[in-house]
Amino acid sequence: MLFASLRAGRFHSKLLEYPPRTTVAAVAADLALADTDIGLIIVNGRQAELDRQLVAGDVLSLFPLLAGG
Repeated sequence: MLFASLRAGRFHSKLLEYPPRTTVAAVAADLALADTDIGLIIVNGRQAELDRQLVAGDVLSLFPLLAGG
């Protein structure tokens, strides 16, 4: 799932299949998202990093950097 500005011109939610052990960074690159545009990575409801390897059934959510305070 993509949220906020990452969704612009793309899908909101989409089922994609990748080989086992594909990293979040590889998925982001496949979606043409720059690492620097991603502020928060959630996999299965828990915070993750770009080097996280995904397995079958994982749910990946990407959020942009947020500003304000």
